Formats: sequence, C-alpha cells, structure tokens
Amino acid sequence: MPPLETTHAEPLMLKIWGRATSLNVQKVAWAAAVLGVPFERIDVGGAFGKLDTPEFAKLNPNRMIPVLQDGDVTLWESHAIVRYLADTYGRGTMASQDRRAYAVADQWMEWAQSTIQPDVNATCFIGLIRTPAATRNVAAIEAAAARAGTNLAILDAHLATQPYVGGMGLSMADIPVGTLMYRYFTLPIARPSLPHVEAWYARLQSHAAYRQHAMVDYAALKVAGA
Repeated sequence: MPPLETTHAEPLMLKIWGRATSLNVQKVAWAAAVLGVPFERIDVGGAFGKLDTPEFAKLNPNRMIPVLQDGDVTLWESHAIVRYLADTYGRGTMASQDRRAYAVADQWMEWAQSTIQPDVNATCFIGLIRTPAATRNVAAIEAAAARAGTNLAILDAHLATQPYVGGMGLSMADIPVGTLMYRYFTLPIARPSLPHVEAWYARLQSHAAYRQHAMVDYAALKVAGA
C-alpha cells in the first residue's frame, strides 16, 4: 500500500503525551505514524507518573493519557485525537471525503470502544496481566473472552467482503479495533475461529507502523503473581 498523502501544510513536530504501553496512546501513535506526521512521544502515566502535576493538568484536567499537542491545538481522548489527525493530515486517505463512508468508519471506531475494548482490555487484559492469579475473577474473564469472540464475529463477517475495516485501504476505522488485536491474539484466552479477522490482523502486521506502535510488549505491566 502506498504511503498516505497528507492534505495539510507541512506539520510541526507533534507531541504525544503518554507511555508506549498504553492502549489508547498506541492508537494515536500508530495513526500519526501511518500518516507520516513526525511526533515526539513523552513518557507520562503508569510508572512514569507526572499526571498529578499542575503542568499536566493544564494539558488535560482529567489527568489521563493520551494528550496531543499540534501547534496551538491541544486535545485529549484518543478517538477524538485519531479523528483530528485523520481529518487534518489524511483527508481522502485515512479519513474519507465521502460523508457516508466517513460515518461508517466512525461507527466502527465507536463500536471498538463500546463493544470490544471493555471485554478485551478492561476485563481480560486487566484480569490476566494486572491482577494476581490468587485474586483473579476467572469466570468474568472467560465470559468476557466469549463475548469478545461473539462480537468479533460481526467484524469477521464485515471483513469477508473487504481487506480493511473501512474498505480497500487502511483508515481511521482500523485504528481502535486494530490496536486491540495484539492483546486479543496474545492473551491466554479462548478464541473462536475468525478467519477474516485473522487475515486482517496479518495484514496489519505487514505494516511497520503497526508493528512499532501497536505490537508493544506488555510484560512490564504484569504484576507480581499474575
């Protein structure tokens, strides 16, 4: 796939605030990398701390990551940032110029956040990586994995007709659910056969930006006894 063309004046160096192991930071870094927009990522959050400083509160009063700074624009909330990047630097490629196609891509972004991320990340990942085995809710993890598989079957049927979530090329539609796939396919959970999702995941892995920013080793996040 050829590199995406930008539709904006040559950008200044973006700043992305947040640690590389954060799922939501990964969405933003991957999107920026796909668009070819240069950025500096600044480690905050998790073991790096600094979220409770007055300086960071000026960037995001919620004291959460990621935060994007693009010149005089400061944004928080990962999906809002991905849309901004796609709209600003990738109209016609990362973000469709067709309103209906854009809305469909937006739909899949929200579906990933509301339907897939709670089970894959908030329950399975947190339960298996961030919770000691002795206090783990195994039944909840198994139920979440089953729900994730059922819901990903919806995406599997969608991907039976096209190579990427938004159509023939990588777009903002792929970013939220695509970022989740590394954790989904590497966690020790039961997974149904999802041939089209698996083929799409393989396509994502062929992109250097995905390997660098979404396939981030999370071993350092594993707590003692997990």
